[in-house]
Amino acid sequence: MNTSEPSDRDRGARPGRDGGTEKLNWIDRRREKIRAEIDRNRRGEYTVPTWVLAAVLVVIVVGWLALIFLVG
Repeated sequence: MNTSEPSDRDRGARPGRDGGTEKLNWIDRRREKIRAEIDRNRRGEYTVPTWVLAAVLVVIVVGWLALIFLVG
């Protein structure tokens, strides 16, 4: 069997997928996104995620309510 096309194994295809290129592209995009975030953080441009701010606000409000109802 002498063909000019590389086999699935040579192309890095994943079994069960259509050639595996979608998976590789997703991994490459994910890695680039992570690298960009690390670069931003090293420059000091990091931000606190919104869910963390919301969780802190809930803790503060619940703490105040507990203080008011338990002491009052």
